[in-house]
Amino acid sequence: MNISIKTPEEQQLMRVAGRLTADVLDMIEPHVQAGISTDELDRICHEYITGVQEAIPAPLDYNGFPKSICTSVNHVVCHGIPGERRLRRGDIVNIDITVIKDGFHGDSSRMFAVGTPPVQGTRVMQVAFAAMWEGIRVVRPGARLGDIGHAVQSWVESHDCSVVREYCGHGIGRIFHEDPQVLHYGEPGTGVELREGMTFTIEPMVNAGARQVRLLPDGWTVVTKDHSLSAQWEHTVLVTAHGCEVLTLGAADRK
Repeated sequence: MNISIKTPEEQQLMRVAGRLTADVLDMIEPHVQAGISTDELDRICHEYITGVQEAIPAPLDYNGFPKSICTSVNHVVCHGIPGERRLRRGDIVNIDITVIKDGFHGDSSRMFAVGTPPVQGTRVMQVAFAAMWEGIRVVRPGARLGDIGHAVQSWVESHDCSVVREYCGHGIGRIFHEDPQVLHYGEPGTGVELREGMTFTIEPMVNAGARQVRLLPDGWTVVTKDHSLSAQWEHTVLVTAHGCEVLTLGAADRK
């Protein structure tokens, strides 16, 4: 396993990429309305990243992915491909953004509700959001990846939801997906020990029903097998001397 430890200069470049990523999510929020297509959301984000930010949307052409963002609606767990589908009132949608700036990646996703979602939709979004933060709170030098997974899994399962196990967080930096893999389930005290300068994502995918998923024939879109709603939130974090720094906070959450 080749885990990169970021230098202070590289950490600063990661901060820039992370902030730009969060800015895209801030920008797109008012556009997430009933009637807009996911393709239109992709176009707006693409033009903002390439034009305003003078950056690169990392998903575009990544292993053949055809769009600049991922849009995962309702029972889509992750990697939803933007297309002609128009959002409807009651939908919940995850928008996943990865920006490359000056050779470094920032990666974050958020859930958005179109109007008032069903009770189950609100609940799974809240459980997934809290689970991500349960994982983030344990990040510090000397902690282990299993501590993150255990914190996430314990929270989710205590709220009668399930954690998707086939997809996970990942190291990130000059490369979109670096070592290590960051599982959202596990045992405390196990796995790689965290070190100052590591950067990785925490991005639990949480299903309102069973954890089993299936991959659609397009080779990207992942859905819940039981058609239950799914939610995901994601931040990129940097391990610091005494804890961690979240690099992808939106403007409303920055100090």
